[in-house]
Amino acid sequence: MNRTTQSTNIKQAINSLLDKGLTDKQDIYTKVVEELGVPRPTVRRVARDLRNELLQKIKILQSEVPELEANSKSTAESSD
Repeated sequence: MNRTTQSTNIKQAINSLLDKGLTDKQDIYTKVVEELGVPRPTVRRVARDLRNELLQKIKILQSEVPELEANSKSTAESSD
């Protein structure tokens, strides 16, 4: 299994466990290690990458909010 495929599989496993309601990071790591048979440091590295990707997406989505709020306020004011 190449590194990209392995990372993708680990990210999918982490997301699946999060979707099932697991909230303890160590439990998630342990289950991924057991399910996929990959070393724990690899799971931690991929989890860090996943976390950074998600934070970037959140930052992008949050950056839109003030702009939309400002536009809706100016629209509301102009319709008064």
